Amino acid sequence: MKQKRHFLRNAGAVLSLAVLAGCTSMNTTQSGAVGVDRKQYMSTMVPAQALEQEANQQYADILQEAKSKGLLDRDAKQVARVRDISQRLIAQAGVFRPDAANWKWEVHVLSSDEVNAWCMPGGKIAVYTGLISQIKPTDDELAAVLGHEIAHALREHARERVSQQMATNLGLQVLSIATGSKAASDLGGELTSVMFTLPNSRTHETEADRMGVELAARAGYDPRAAVTLWQKMGAASQGSAPPEILSTHPSAASRISDLQSASQKVMPLYEQSKGQAAR
Repeated sequence: MKQKRHFLRNAGAVLSLAVLAGCTSMNTTQSGAVGVDRKQYMSTMVPAQALEQEANQQYADILQEAKSKGLLDRDAKQVARVRDISQRLIAQAGVFRPDAANWKWEVHVLSSDEVNAWCMPGGKIAVYTGLISQIKPTDDELAAVLGHEIAHALREHARERVSQQMATNLGLQVLSIATGSKAASDLGGELTSVMFTLPNSRTHETEADRMGVELAARAGYDPRAAVTLWQKMGAASQGSAPPEILSTHPSAASRISDLQSASQKVMPLYEQSKGQAAR
């Protein structure tokens, strides 16, 4: 038994080293008023430029497919509204990372019943008409959605998740070889899901929520609308399949509480922005 414990201890050390190998500790953004300052681990195997190039290609493919089906930017008034809100938010992105001013931002509206929106690495944004028609967000609430998605891109959460996945896969391969057991690899995968992937996913959502309300406030949108938005999202899921956006953006009482706290923290920024606009 002692020998087995010693072997498993060594295998665990090998796994830890493999997971950490090739990762660099960094912080992709400044903390802002909401205080997002968690250190992130990015794999050297996942360069930001390479991921952005892949995102650009995927975005172009999505737009081309939508265009071929007549589903791209069909309502000029709707597109203008989404782009106007997006541009006001993007103008505030420098608070978190000045280099975002040089990103090749794009904003398009895709005709789909899905209640969804997203922002790819490098600033490629899409809003689905289902979000607008079913949730019927006010401009402040739409700014909350877009601010949240933009925050994911600023924070490079996609790159961080890819880095985690690549490092985890490498570690599991090493552990499987070290133990000579497929079961050990499967167990490691389950453990990783609980201890590594899921907690970081929740952390990403909290960071995007907090940064999103600050972007909205600085852009002159009421940050408290983030609370009413997610309440609407939750209501939309009752008695039917939940909106697609909720599959990656889970709404919960704790989240509403955190949004209420964050929105109050940035209210002075909102009041200041509104005051400047009134002059």
